[in-house]
Amino acid sequence: MAVLWGIPYLLIRVAVRQLDPGVLVLARTAPASLLLMPVVTHQKAWPALVKNFKWIILFGVVEFGIPWYLMSTAERHITSSLTSLIICAVPLFSVIAGRFSSTHEPIGTRRLMGLFAGAIGVALLVGLDLKGGSITWIGLMLIVCVGYAIGPLILATKLRGVPGPAVVCGAAGVVALGWIPYDLFHWPTHVSSETWTSVAILSIFCTAGAFLVFHELIKEAGSSRSVVVVYSNTAIAVLLGVIGLHEPFTVGIALGFPLIVLGSYLATSVARGVKDDAGRDANLAVHE
Repeated sequence: MAVLWGIPYLLIRVAVRQLDPGVLVLARTAPASLLLMPVVTHQKAWPALVKNFKWIILFGVVEFGIPWYLMSTAERHITSSLTSLIICAVPLFSVIAGRFSSTHEPIGTRRLMGLFAGAIGVALLVGLDLKGGSITWIGLMLIVCVGYAIGPLILATKLRGVPGPAVVCGAAGVVALGWIPYDLFHWPTHVSSETWTSVAILSIFCTAGAFLVFHELIKEAGSSRSVVVVYSNTAIAVLLGVIGLHEPFTVGIALGFPLIVLGSYLATSVARGVKDDAGRDANLAVHE
């Protein structure tokens, strides 16, 4: 998951040079939905998709439809490294969202320490790297964090028994259809091969492939623990941003990132003698 969700930040940064953010959302979701249709048919999962369609729509809106537009818009103004690091706030939003769920994962002292260590790291990063005019784009990214926290909760509580290909196919398809009217008036006149390559990787690997993996991860590790993968995404995203896009390695990254890594380690621990929200018996503290 860290690899599949670590590389999109660089690819989005490349794609939005020529594509409107709304067009990029369509270009990511439509091919992914079409690719998964034969899989859904083979699994005979269409009835499950139809039966749970309202929750699949909601999942698509909060995980794809709104966040991807806002993230692509923000990446036109702030670096891919900063974008990926702000996403590290997702586990904190996930814990808050989990409090309003009928089933939620126990949060022990060790995990709380990890979550707050990660939060301090994000605060240092944003505070030290904040520049004039960037507060708007950071605000958009915090809205993305909210969506990314709610999406896994929907998967874990409302779509747990639905096959992953059906969920991703339906959600991506609905989002793609929803963006078509907007994109008819924002379609680019010229798109380079580099942009199309970025979009293809985003759609095939970072959308269709990644969300199938993430669906299984949620079933194994639970909703709030699974989103801690964003801490690991960050290492890859920052590295690619610095090397591939020549983005600066700032003081905020130097001070905030070690705390984010520490938070990742601690926040994925399970308390002794409790069950997580995936229903597993956590008799021993583990780190996954």
